[in-house]
Amino acid sequence: MDEREFDDFYAASYARLVGQVHAMIGSRDEAEECVQEAFVWAWAHRRRLDRADHPEAWVRTTAHRLAVSRWRRTVLGRRPADRAVSAPVAAPPPSEAHVALVAALGRLPEAQRQALVLHHIADLPVRAVAREVGVPEGTVKARLSRGRAALAALLADDDGLQEGAHHA
Repeated sequence: MDEREFDDFYAASYARLVGQVHAMIGSRDEAEECVQEAFVWAWAHRRRLDRADHPEAWVRTTAHRLAVSRWRRTVLGRRPADRAVSAPVAAPPPSEAHVALVAALGRLPEAQRQALVLHHIADLPVRAVAREVGVPEGTVKARLSRGRAALAALLADDDGLQEGAHHA
């Protein structure tokens, strides 16, 4: 992948990947940082990216792993929670529906949240989700079914979301 192809790949997928990782981890700023770092890794390993069947999935998986790794280090107190190297970019406020969805997703078990985001937001078929997370297709289908039911209950119960927001 040459520089122009990589730039095109970045331009075509950056916003989508940030949205997907944001839905998985609940923090837009952290999602932007992780996706940017994942693209740095992708550029450094572009030969591997050339061989990947789905380069966007490679970057998304890398960004998610970076986010999980950062979260673990933060929880363990090895580094401060805010590592921003520049001032946050002003973005329009999210809609109430978006806030409610992200809050509800944050209350789901990680495996269900990841399956829902990859299938419904990243628009991956069940087979691709299974391949990306390394589980059988039946497991993905079960996670999707349970996740949808739990998400529907959370979104129907505004009080539950309010309570969850206070604990976050």
